[in-house]
This record gives sequence, C-alpha cells and structure tokens, in this order.
Amino acid sequence: MRLRHKVAIVTGAGSGFGAGIARRFAEEGARVLVADIDAKSGGEVAGKIGAAFVPADVTKGADWSRLVGEAIARYGRLDAVVNNAGWTHRRKPYAEVSEAEFDKVYAVNVKSIYLSAIHALPVFRRLGGGCFVNIASTAGLRPRPGLTVYNSSKGAVILMSKSMAAEFGPDKVRVNCVNPVFSPDTALSADFAGGAVTEDAKKAFLATIPLGRFSTPLDVANACLYLASDEAAMVSGSCIEVDGARCV
Repeated sequence: MRLRHKVAIVTGAGSGFGAGIARRFAEEGARVLVADIDAKSGGEVAGKIGAAFVPADVTKGADWSRLVGEAIARYGRLDAVVNNAGWTHRRKPYAEVSEAEFDKVYAVNVKSIYLSAIHALPVFRRLGGGCFVNIASTAGLRPRPGLTVYNSSKGAVILMSKSMAAEFGPDKVRVNCVNPVFSPDTALSADFAGGAVTEDAKKAFLATIPLGRFSTPLDVANACLYLASDEAAMVSGSCIEVDGARCV
C-alpha cells in the first residue's frame, strides 16, 4: 500500500484521467476526496471506490476552502493535492477563440492551481510537508496549431509547478507535474480534435507517438501515484511525460 495513511484531493475526478487517478490512489490505501463540478459523475466515482465526494468548482476560492476544510474535518490531515481538472476551447484558429473561452481556459487550468496552493499550502506547512501533482499536457511542450490558448495555459502549469517547487521546498512541500499525451477516451477529446474523433483522426495522431498507443487513465494514474508516494521524496520540480516518447 504505497499511499497508506495518506489523504489526497483529486480534482476533476468524476471522469477520465481524474477518475483513474482517484481509483488508483484508493487501491493503494489513500483516503481520497473526489472533487468535481459534476455531482452525478463525481458521486458515482466516489461510491465505486469508497471515497468521499465534495462538489467543487476549482475556479472558486470558496470551494477550495471548503474542499481543504473537508479533508481536515474528515481525516485530520492532507498529504497530496492532484490538480487534474482541466478545460479547453474547441480546436480552431487563434483569432476565433472568444474572450470568454480564453478566460475559462485560464481559470480552470491555471487559476485553479494558484487557488489550490493558497488554501492547501498553510495546511502542508502546519503538518510538516505535502505535495502537489499538477496535470499539465504535452501541449505545453509540443504545441499544435488550433489550440494556442490551451497550449499556453498548460505551458503556464509546467512553469508554475517548477517555480512552486523552488519556493515551497524549504517547507518540505514537493510540486511536480505530469504531461499526458492525447487520449481519445477523455471527455475533451472531440474538442482537442476539433470535431468527431474519427478512426482516421486517431490513426494520424497515433503516428506521432513512437510507442504506438494513446495514454490511458491508468498510465497517468501510475505516474501520479509515484509522485505522491514516499518513493518520490526527493523528486520536486519535475515533469513526467506520459506520452510514449511523443515529445522526444
């Protein structure tokens, strides 16, 4: 049990990578708080893995305050925050992205990480340490046309994670990120593709991944599991590409 006695918050855990992360953490002994803006899917995941569900909009400070407070109230501690919740505008030319879409991408993908630290860092300091695992993307390293605003938001996550690691290190707080490659099975896949994820579209993208397959929730979850575990006690400021060598 690699996370036995640890308490973890996983955002966007109602589906996709987040559900996989929450499930894997629970299997390894963690007491998990499933956070999602969708109460139905979040509640279902929590019920299946024996976790607690807390409805949360990660762009709202009040929701983060409640989420962290719930961890302390239920379990008396908090050891890890996995910032998985994300959003993208539909793939299209840069000049066609609306101001509202831009604001939402940055609120969900970047502001949420700021807020997670504002509310969880004081708890980590009080408890003598903790860790953040931020889900970024290969898009932050190898950007593609049509997703410029999304790409830049994930680039911000990568740099923010490194800077947080440097600043929070003296408090024994580790910060790392995971960069998954495209997966056709996530809720945002059609938006990334700019339309239906056809077999031809899958084949074209698959041709760019040397290992010859897409990332899965289990792949991403295993990377997060390592970073949240004591095995990664000296790992901070790092990014793990879960991409089958896509970014090499």
